[in-house]
Amino acid sequence: MTNTTDTSTTDAKPGFVGGAANYLDERLSVSAVLKGFGRKVFPDHWSFMLGEVALYSFVILVLSGTFLTFFYQPSMAEVEYNGSYAPLKGAQMSIAYASSLDISFDIRGGLIMRQVHHWAALLFVAAAGLHMLRVFFTGAFRKPRELNWVVGFLLFLMGMGAGFTGYSLPDDLLSGNGLRIIDGMIKGIPVIGTAFSSGFFGGEFPGTEVVARLYSLHIMILPALIIVLIGVHLMMVIIHKHTHYSGPGRTDDNVVGYPLMPVYVAKAGGFFFLVFGVVAAIAATFTINPIWNYGPYDPSPVSAGTQPDWYIGWLDGALRLAPSGWDISIFGYVIPMGVMVPLIVSLLFLALVAAYPFIENWVTKDKREHHVLDRPRNAPTRTAIGAAGVTFYAVLWAGASTDLIATNFQMSLNQVLVAMQIMLLVGPGIAYFVTKRACIALQNKDREVVLHGRETGRVVRLPHGEYIEVHETVDKYELWKLIDYKDYQPVLARPDSNGKISLSNRLRSAVSKIYFEDRIAPVSKAEYELAHADHAPEAVEEKPTRKRKSIDA
Repeated sequence: MTNTTDTSTTDAKPGFVGGAANYLDERLSVSAVLKGFGRKVFPDHWSFMLGEVALYSFVILVLSGTFLTFFYQPSMAEVEYNGSYAPLKGAQMSIAYASSLDISFDIRGGLIMRQVHHWAALLFVAAAGLHMLRVFFTGAFRKPRELNWVVGFLLFLMGMGAGFTGYSLPDDLLSGNGLRIIDGMIKGIPVIGTAFSSGFFGGEFPGTEVVARLYSLHIMILPALIIVLIGVHLMMVIIHKHTHYSGPGRTDDNVVGYPLMPVYVAKAGGFFFLVFGVVAAIAATFTINPIWNYGPYDPSPVSAGTQPDWYIGWLDGALRLAPSGWDISIFGYVIPMGVMVPLIVSLLFLALVAAYPFIENWVTKDKREHHVLDRPRNAPTRTAIGAAGVTFYAVLWAGASTDLIATNFQMSLNQVLVAMQIMLLVGPGIAYFVTKRACIALQNKDREVVLHGRETGRVVRLPHGEYIEVHETVDKYELWKLIDYKDYQPVLARPDSNGKISLSNRLRSAVSKIYFEDRIAPVSKAEYELAHADHAPEAVEEKPTRKRKSIDA
């Protein structure tokens, strides 16, 4: 008898897709990379979608912006408008403004693409900002992600820069007024300000070159930087693993979630089209930046009640809230402090935001890697600092609308300005104090829940006549969340090898006391067992050591 083997299956030729995949795999070995990358675990929590919204918004910006570049002309040469918009027929305007009107009224689909582009830009900056706030308040910036925080911060700045340069391209009255403010700030810089302004604008404002230069920044330089930073940001996410929220089985050595392939890819793809659809729906139903209402830019008129896009508003507010009469003269140079002080304060604020991970690491002297996120209440000082920073930003942002506030509420503009100035000085301090006390109160409440259970609202009478409220013991999942955080101790100022305490150590000790002196320690196993001794509860584990085997493979 002769043994035969059916080779019809094994010898079958692969289809076109399979053949192409084999061709690439044999030459590039992509299967090993895709296999490892496809098994990358991503946590399943709604707050992680904020970063995805920012990424998808940028993709929408690239797609819509590519369409607009085919029709926009970045020239400030004067022409007579003969397009479809009747109220401006025969008006003198720049080619940039005329091409923007043509995109809006004469190019099929041009207006909705302009609006998609503008709404996506607002969403990109908003999502990036909220993503940074989530990272800050949960402590996701800690080791090993300090550099990734800086990359994300630079992405936020690049987004603001790209948004402002694009906002200025139509060369309408609104964007021209915004550029006029920038010109004033540049000229306010001593010694080099006037020369830099002349070089940037191509002569005395408004010049002849600024639109072309902004166009180069908007479509080439800034997008290229954003793409590079996004690539670095995502690469670091892959290298460092993803963070996740506290819970049973979740440690600093693993990641609990779904693999990239096929679960996360399918969810991400659907979410992208959802974001695209929402942006398109908003663009189709809500008008934004109606440049035809403003008219072409002319240095002589100034439109009332104009504000920049929201993400630039805080810088405009800083200029408005700066007191007048601060100018000083040194060696014949007049230094306009009403411009320099807001500029310096804004740069200092941004520098503190970028450097905060390194500041906290210096205070805590914590060298461990952190992959489990903090609940904001369990880091009361950090949360209070964040609330103070948000309040500072919000007051400056509201300061950009002092004229509208005064008009709509029939108030004195001077009174609104003074109230904003006072709030700018005392508001962050109030926000810090209230937030920190609220976090500590919530921590005390968590201790009470762990030790005595959750209030049920049921009151019963005991046999001897006493009335008590029945408390319900929390389950192990809730219990883990309430006790799983590190109890940082204030750093003591210790002498060095020469027996002296350096100024740096003294400063670290003082700041560390501010951070941790009034901390609330998590409930220990002994405290829990003592509190529940009469109830014979199921034994609880000690607070996790976070040294379990990683499942991120």
